[in-house]
Amino acid sequence: MNDNREREAMNAYLKLLKNKGVDHEGLRQREQWLLALVPAIAGQPADGLIYREAVEHLLTEVEREQWPFFLSVVREYYHFWNHDIKTIAALNAGHEFELNPTKWQPLEHDLKALWQRLDSEKFGVAETWPLKAYGHALRQEGASQALVDTRLRLVKLLLLKLRDVPERDHKVYRQAVDATVGLFTMKPTQRLFLAVVREFYYFWIGDPDAVSHIQIERGDNLA
Repeated sequence: MNDNREREAMNAYLKLLKNKGVDHEGLRQREQWLLALVPAIAGQPADGLIYREAVEHLLTEVEREQWPFFLSVVREYYHFWNHDIKTIAALNAGHEFELNPTKWQPLEHDLKALWQRLDSEKFGVAETWPLKAYGHALRQEGASQALVDTRLRLVKLLLLKLRDVPERDHKVYRQAVDATVGLFTMKPTQRLFLAVVREFYYFWIGDPDAVSHIQIERGDNLA
């Protein structure tokens, strides 16, 4: 197995983080996880789907409380693995690398308790507006009411986690997603949740082209 590409990418990633002040333990933990990922992606085309499947498989070996940290690492490493120099430069210039990914995480909740809470939960105007816009866009794209209800319910789980965010930006959104996906034990539901929150992000930030990010796929009724 030739894993030179993967190891070179890992060394470049860790070197950048070291220069940005990440301590020895932080570098060691990142290296440990990436070494576990390398065998699954070595020699593979630099394809996002292949990478995502390898990450999902490795998730089963990572403790759930570590998922937010782990997901931030593999998300960043991906750009080094596929030699996306432009994105790396933009992330570096914008101080986007997660030097301390576990510094803030939404509070953990039991999924069953959260799911039941949604029936009586009151959402404010700032939360309701993107919910309604997302639901309307799904219906415009031909989604059934059952599919719309399922997706909105998954989004509401995320919104509960986002209520106490220190600031409203894409970084805390990612952290909330990473912390929430660990609540789901079934892979199809994890995948559906991740697909939904990728779409909903653009409604959450008020992107006028948000509807263009909707991709209704088979299996959306697996929540």
